[in-house]
Amino acid sequence: MAETIEAHAESTVDCDSNKRRRLVEFKDGCRYGKFGRTKAYELIAHDRIRAYKMGGKTMIDLDSVDEYHASLPRIEARAS
Repeated sequence: MAETIEAHAESTVDCDSNKRRRLVEFKDGCRYGKFGRTKAYELIAHDRIRAYKMGGKTMIDLDSVDEYHASLPRIEARAS
């Protein structure tokens, strides 16, 4: 599923660093990140993931979703 979303990512050029952004529509970003609309807006508001406006559409940066997932704390296994 993630490969399908990434394959359809619309890229734009970041003028600051010439790095390509992996941008997808809001619903596809939620599907990729495995969270719902409410959680996505919460993450955007707290600067945990990045979103951009393109015309009337909200686009989510998949790299920021990957960074968010990488920042999640790991659950330690309990000793038996």
